[in-house]
Amino acid sequence: MHLTKDIVEICNFEEVDLKDATVIAGFPSIGLVSTIAANYLIDALNLKQIGCVTSPEFPALSVVHTGEPLSPVRIYCGSQADVRKIVIFVSEFKPKPNLISAISDAIMQWSKDKKCKLLISPEGMVVEGKGSEANGNVEAYAIGSTEQARNALISKNIPQFKNGIIAGVSGVLLNIGKQCNFDVISILAEAHPNYPDARAAAAAINVIALLMGVEINVTPLYEESERIEKQLQKFHKQAKPMVSAAQAPQPNMYG
Repeated sequence: MHLTKDIVEICNFEEVDLKDATVIAGFPSIGLVSTIAANYLIDALNLKQIGCVTSPEFPALSVVHTGEPLSPVRIYCGSQADVRKIVIFVSEFKPKPNLISAISDAIMQWSKDKKCKLLISPEGMVVEGKGSEANGNVEAYAIGSTEQARNALISKNIPQFKNGIIAGVSGVLLNIGKQCNFDVISILAEAHPNYPDARAAAAAINVIALLMGVEINVTPLYEESERIEKQLQKFHKQAKPMVSAAQAPQPNMYG
């Protein structure tokens, strides 16, 4: 187990060779873009769980999926064509502010220990006067922590995010990446701020696929966006009372 600041702990269920892997951090943000994208990639790429992230500050509950109890924050991995390794940290819960730095530090240290080469953090972004509409094109931008990461965006013709603020895990990971010269890329997809936005998640996945040089079919995500959005809204509506009851002063469920 890897301990960071005595608050956040990473538990490895098994040891896996992750040298040169791409790591994706999927923590809830605007439109739940990161959570939807992470869960879709886990299913689409048939990834397996290799660990979890724990903390006494996390919601006191288990996420049950197909009859299996799962931790609020989980780690999955797998390999794609040409042995491209991918790791995904995924959570349905928005971390409390006092945990963001510890979670980010833990992910970065774990990624460095495993000799991973790139960290990607997808996010939702609200553009004033423009929303993610049902039949409209969703724009996605990106920013890199290092010159090498920014050059990769240029080489792939990915629009760069020039000015603004990136909060939460993505923002902290970018800062840590710059400080320790580790490649971190945050992807910002235009998302609706009031409900889970599967179309924005699909736009973020397209950028991830471009960066990794792999084919990821997002057509089912577009086709099932309405069903996925309703399912997530129902999940959050069911779980919110449990989280609020346990931690009423600081409810940490995103919704």
